[in-house]
Amino acid sequence: MKTEHAPETPATLFLRQHGIAHSNHLYAYEEHGGTRVSARELNVDEHAVVKTLVMEDENRKPLIVLMHGDRKVSTKELARQSGRKKIEPCKPETANRHTGFLVGGTSPFGTRKAMPVFIEKSILDLPLIYINGGRRGFLVGVHPHDLLRALAPTVVEVALKE
Repeated sequence: MKTEHAPETPATLFLRQHGIAHSNHLYAYEEHGGTRVSARELNVDEHAVVKTLVMEDENRKPLIVLMHGDRKVSTKELARQSGRKKIEPCKPETANRHTGFLVGGTSPFGTRKAMPVFIEKSILDLPLIYINGGRRGFLVGVHPHDLLRALAPTVVEVALKE
């Protein structure tokens, strides 16, 4: 895996501006492959690959949820813990508009719009996570506690087993 040809994206720019150490990991992107493919390609546990999910509340206000690759989000529990009535996933084109990234390449770093970020509590227990670097087929390895500093997320417990 070559890191010297890592793309410059709004996400990598954000990481550099915030002084966040990260490793670059390029892999062969597969449509609808999700975190299973990226974990396999990087030879890491899918639990350490973090999905960036764009959702919206009952007022169509966007928010980001960071979740383990091998878990689903309980939108009902997320709504309850975040004091909203209802939360559901955005349509891909809506998510693209909010973040400036293509679905499959969505990063929580350097999004077009500032949005509230929610992070699954157990992600913070991992020594290293792999999260999208702002392009399909490109993950960055970061320390989960750097997410707290850079994104100021709200910590929630909303994971469901897949």
